[in-house]
Amino acid sequence: MTMPILQAVLSLAQFAPSVSKWLNGSKIDTISKKIIEIAKSVTNAKDEFDAVEKLKSDKRLLTLFQKALINSEREIELAIIKDKENARTRDIAIINSGKRNKRADIMVLAAAIGLVVCLLTLIVYKKDLPGEAVGIISTIAGIFGSCLRDAYNFEFGSSRGSKEKDQTVAAMISKNP
Repeated sequence: MTMPILQAVLSLAQFAPSVSKWLNGSKIDTISKKIIEIAKSVTNAKDEFDAVEKLKSDKRLLTLFQKALINSEREIELAIIKDKENARTRDIAIINSGKRNKRADIMVLAAAIGLVVCLLTLIVYKKDLPGEAVGIISTIAGIFGSCLRDAYNFEFGSSRGSKEKDQTVAAMISKNP
């Protein structure tokens, strides 16, 4: 993805926080372009940066943009679900071929080691570290913890609420292909 598109989408995320949860995975480019197209369409802007400026200055356009995102949420959520399905299918194919997914193993191992190193650093050096350093190390430990949580969600499925959402989306798909 090009940097201007990413900057524009992040700028649009300030108007609709739900946008930030969609910005991960291999479909980020497609989803970002869709969000930008919605903003340009609603604001009748010539480019994404013009759309951001119009949304900042006109509350009516902002409301229309947020409603358009809600209307497009189904399509965007479907793209995210398909992205996860593709990744899981790839993992299953790798396992069925008798190989290991070394990349995933390395990612999980690195996150686990990073978390342990951060926690050990806090335990061993806490008295010698300034408060700012403790805060930074704690934040980094939280990031590693989040990486591990995501790996477990990917491997074993997501939370009950997310599964219910997936089932609802799947039911919507079967009703309206």
